[in-house]
Amino acid sequence: MGGVALHAGAVWIPISAWWDTSDIMHRILVELRLPRAILVLLCGALLSVSGAVIQSLFRNPLADPGLIGVSGGAAFAAVLWQVLGAPLIDHPLADLLGLPLSAFLGGVLVTAVVMRLSSGGQGLSVVVMLLMGIAVNATATAGIAVLKYASDTMTLRQVTFWLMGNVQQANWSQIALLVALAIGLVPMIIRSARMLNVLLLGSEQALLLGVNVPVLQWRLIISVALLVGAVVSCVGLIGFVGLVVPHIVRVLVGVDNRRVLPMSLLVGGLFLLIADVLSRTLMVPGELPIGLITSLIGGPFFMALIIWRHKGRAR
Repeated sequence: MGGVALHAGAVWIPISAWWDTSDIMHRILVELRLPRAILVLLCGALLSVSGAVIQSLFRNPLADPGLIGVSGGAAFAAVLWQVLGAPLIDHPLADLLGLPLSAFLGGVLVTAVVMRLSSGGQGLSVVVMLLMGIAVNATATAGIAVLKYASDTMTLRQVTFWLMGNVQQANWSQIALLVALAIGLVPMIIRSARMLNVLLLGSEQALLLGVNVPVLQWRLIISVALLVGAVVSCVGLIGFVGLVVPHIVRVLVGVDNRRVLPMSLLVGGLFLLIADVLSRTLMVPGELPIGLITSLIGGPFFMALIIWRHKGRAR
């Protein structure tokens, strides 16, 4: 699959381009498609493992990372920068860091506010946090609509494309950021798999079995916020990956998080890589936003999942 992802596109690049350094195809392969493929793999892996964590924490198979507010906060901050910030600050450093930094900070800060408002003497209230996340996402969507209405035609095009997922600007600095966060956070998340399994029994039962539920919730939600905020800051909004992939993984390996979390990394990366190949090949010589492809796949899957769960309860 990796070979197809590197060589397929508006122009098929032959394998010989790898060692023919004088060929322009070599530069396209090494400088454009290779970092793009690596970035897509990382984003898919991190979104998927984040989705698996959130579904276990909330004990809700229909949850995804966006429910904690990180995606909505990141999207609103990024659009705010593109519409109001970028036109006012004309500096090369601002052009380079303004969008990703605003998206990352927006996602993390909004998640911090949601967590603070959802916490009490008993720790985090999952129900309150879920409702707060829904409210934040609705508010962010309304704010983005206002900003889009106030933007000019060029900015509107940029904002719209970014909101549907944009991996065309993939570079090694983005990859370095995601790799650093993955090295720092993913091992800790995977080590928490056993405690997540216990938490599926309920918070009270988990406490009786020795799990420090409030600490586990804070630690994992902060980790998810950092990972998803970084992904959104690099590539924009890519929906349904964190929802769909964990369910695919559970069909393959069962519900034990000791297997679900590592497999989510692998399957999520491959899932988004396939979506990227489709986005580059379905409308040659044009290109579809990768978020549009994941939505076309994830939307019907989500509806099928709801119908399946409803029929299961009816029995």
